[in-house]
Amino acid sequence: MPPYNPPSMTSIVRCSLLVLALASAMAGRCEAVAPSAGMQIIPAGAYVPLQRSTRDPEQVAVESFQLDTVPVTNADFLAFVTANPKWRRSAASRLFADASYLGHWTGDLEPGPRAPLDAPVVRVSWFAARAYARWAGKRLPTTAEWELAAAAGYTTATGKNEPDFNRDLYAWLARPVPEVLPAVTTARTTLHGVRGLHGLVWEWVDDFNTAMVTGESRADGGLDRDLFCGAGAAGAKETSDYAAFMRSALRSSLKANNTTTSLGFRCAADVPVTLATSLSP
Repeated sequence: MPPYNPPSMTSIVRCSLLVLALASAMAGRCEAVAPSAGMQIIPAGAYVPLQRSTRDPEQVAVESFQLDTVPVTNADFLAFVTANPKWRRSAASRLFADASYLGHWTGDLEPGPRAPLDAPVVRVSWFAARAYARWAGKRLPTTAEWELAAAAGYTTATGKNEPDFNRDLYAWLARPVPEVLPAVTTARTTLHGVRGLHGLVWEWVDDFNTAMVTGESRADGGLDRDLFCGAGAAGAKETSDYAAFMRSALRSSLKANNTTTSLGFRCAADVPVTLATSLSP
């Protein structure tokens, strides 16, 4: 058996440096890719619920996610119902969409003059919005995700501190819903590169029905009465945020098969991560 010759210090140092270099390169292989087509990446942050019970956390951590740049349009939804006949106006079950579903369209496959192709689709139920999102390989955003994205202004991460942003938001809330909605591109772009979270239509979120109620009936101990009426307003985190109160009130009033003239949606998706094809130098 040949005698054992211990490695020199130089060899040990070289080996250690090589291991460190390889480890560093491998760590760099996982990198976030550019957003999917038609989407923008919303940075991670924290959502502070407007109304919360004593059991709820002060804030909800939100991981980075992708959000559609604009709401789903009539053209987008036309492609969906063309590919999915059961979601056409004449075929959709009333369990999943009420009688007003796509009621402003001229026909099953004809949006018509009251539903321009580049305008946001409305009169769609939560069931229909979720079905579209799945068909598109996406999902509906959660309340926390939507509110985090919507908190950004035109130039800063806190829109409520921007005079122009607040002016446009409350001017929209004060206007009646137009018979024909404008194109999605007419809305100004926010800091995150998305349009129309405010100023076009209200939007479905995946967990809309958890807005205020935590129980199933008035006798249920899970129903938190501190969230309602005067107690709800007194317990609100930001009592001056009128727009947030309106969104909360709308969500808590909806049923999943409801459709309205001002309620549309947009899709979200997780941020994809890919492996680089080669090691970085």
